[in-house]
Amino acid sequence: PVSRSPQQSRGFRARRVHALLLCTVLRWQVVVDLRAWSRAVRHPTPMAAPWWAAALVTLGVVGLAAGPRGCAAQPVVLASYAQPKLSLRPYDWTYLRVDLPASFSSITMNFATDRDIPREHLRDLPKSDLAIICLMIANPPIPDTSDYYLDNLLSNFLAVGSFGNTNNQSNLVQCIPFQKNTTIVLTNGQISPGIWYIGYFNGLGPARTQSKMISRGRALSVSTSITVEGCPTSALWGPYCNQTIETIGCSQFSRYNNSRDLLGLTINTRKILKTKENTRRTSFLSRSNHPIGHQLESNSTSVVGVENLITCAISNDSLCLRQGDIKFYFLDIVNQALQFEITAANFRLSQSASLICYLRCNALPQRDLHDYSGDISSAPLVIKLPNIGRWYIAIEILNKTQMRNTTAPMLDTICFSFDWQVTGCLNGKTGTDCLWEAYVLQRVPKRNPSVPFESYYVPTDERALLEYSHFSLEKFLTNSSFEQFAWTYFFLDVPQGSAGALIHVQLKSDKELNYELYSKYGGLPSNDSWDYYASRTSSSNSSVFYSLQNSTDSDMDLSIFYAKEGTWCFGVKHPNYTSNSQTYMSISLQGCHRNCNQKGVCHASVDESGLTFYSFCTCDRDHGGFDCSDELVSPNGHIRQSVFLIASNAAAILPAFWALRQKAFAEWILYTSSGISSALYHSCDVGTWCILSFRVLQVRCSSHTASLHIIDIYW
Repeated sequence: PVSRSPQQSRGFRARRVHALLLCTVLRWQVVVDLRAWSRAVRHPTPMAAPWWAAALVTLGVVGLAAGPRGCAAQPVVLASYAQPKLSLRPYDWTYLRVDLPASFSSITMNFATDRDIPREHLRDLPKSDLAIICLMIANPPIPDTSDYYLDNLLSNFLAVGSFGNTNNQSNLVQCIPFQKNTTIVLTNGQISPGIWYIGYFNGLGPARTQSKMISRGRALSVSTSITVEGCPTSALWGPYCNQTIETIGCSQFSRYNNSRDLLGLTINTRKILKTKENTRRTSFLSRSNHPIGHQLESNSTSVVGVENLITCAISNDSLCLRQGDIKFYFLDIVNQALQFEITAANFRLSQSASLICYLRCNALPQRDLHDYSGDISSAPLVIKLPNIGRWYIAIEILNKTQMRNTTAPMLDTICFSFDWQVTGCLNGKTGTDCLWEAYVLQRVPKRNPSVPFESYYVPTDERALLEYSHFSLEKFLTNSSFEQFAWTYFFLDVPQGSAGALIHVQLKSDKELNYELYSKYGGLPSNDSWDYYASRTSSSNSSVFYSLQNSTDSDMDLSIFYAKEGTWCFGVKHPNYTSNSQTYMSISLQGCHRNCNQKGVCHASVDESGLTFYSFCTCDRDHGGFDCSDELVSPNGHIRQSVFLIASNAAAILPAFWALRQKAFAEWILYTSSGISSALYHSCDVGTWCILSFRVLQVRCSSHTASLHIIDIYW
């Protein structure tokens, strides 16, 4: 389960300890039985047969207990975090960054709050009183405050009691309401390694405070304890560290120090790595660059350059599998590649057997949870334009007749060899046919930024100047006459620690824009695969992390909130014909969206771990929302509220008049001065007019205001 109570967590750990003890006892019994069997063989006696039988039975039990995965290793604690008390005011929020390394096996999160709301009463709470905790990979979460989303959130929580099915929604925001005590246990089969962010939210919806002194809502106190466990060695994997990963994965070679350099790669090195197991050979080959032909509709051929970046192989038929066994491998893609291909050879399979390959990026694949799969015994498995990251590969022997509930004889063990090959484009080209131009953008920090990570991006080319935050787009567009539309790609890096920033892209032209803009994280966008899309007529506006505003026929202005750290690619799809238009493109890393729409002040803060900056808006009294774009009170409504609040201090007139009639001049001075000072204080409090600074008025007038309130009650 994805969520366990403390009693269930103790039972979970107890069962794991019992499994380890069982493995240890069985191994000790095997040693004893083997010694007894050896003595019986050397000195046969009539009593030797029972010892032999016992030894065989024990070995069979060991095989059943260990299975194809073997006995689990004891996970070790990789990291731990504890925060005794975190206080959140009404409508307040904060984030916590948690790094999960590739070797992690599980993460246990415990949250204790001062809220004790029964589950059956959660639906009755207003948004302003709903405290939730959210989890998201790569960037800080922004919860959806729509009624539809919150209704589904509560329905799933009441039915499941936790995040629900996290396996298929690792890229989405997962939220649950806070309880008195909440324990969440997630394994590496449910979430991927990487950077995760926990969001604490006390109240949802646009904040509205009548004045500076009024704070509606209830504060929240949270205690957090997080423990990350992992396998003791990199060769082990799984929630119980009982799966083995072959350590023959290859990493792409780059002559540049920057591991994220995406273009101009060549391999001039030949290495042969030998492993200790059997006679396996992993070859790091450098093949000569060779052209491939691209057949066009006009029966002409365009020759483009393709380079074999990596070729790794397991040869000599040294990979052996039994039916039901799964073996895992990994391949690192650190730069943009054209494709990679997995091929199996030198195997003998019956007609009822297949060699199935599963692939998943940055997570271990499973039979029912993977990115790609295929039968590599019949044809190679080819992945076009793979994402940058670590690709995990699982291979198993599958009996086709099992699907028809029949049986067929199969070989106990099947040995074969396989290899994978990573291919890339030459000469700064990219795309499925290596026809399109690709440019790496360099980041230029802004001088005197309002937030620490503000910067802009320009191409590393003499056609763009570092002094300007924009560049002419037509100078960099692909010039090709082979197809109706062409693509031009721009790659950029969002630095570590700036996941709380936004990417702002703007296109301005002197004529009507006929460009389409696609963006994708960690890969190359295309018509079929993209994260965000924008054009003059439509956009992908269904995400809370995306905004397309103030766009016209000649301007395009879009923002990606809380952009993930790492490599982003922006693809411009444009007609092949050349036009006389002049279009300027600017890409920048900013703090608050549209500078809080001039209705608030942009601030920068650090998450609770101190590793990530994020920006947020503090809105004025009349506006709210993520970027202060929601008008909560109209200007006329604010005037009416200010008049009534200031006029309410006229209550001091009656006691002052009574004191004057009674010739109680001391009381008359007290009542009159209290009423005047309270009116001045409230005038400044609601933002109408301040005779002094607000803090000075708050200190000097607090006693007078308290006196006036007591007088009002007495009168």
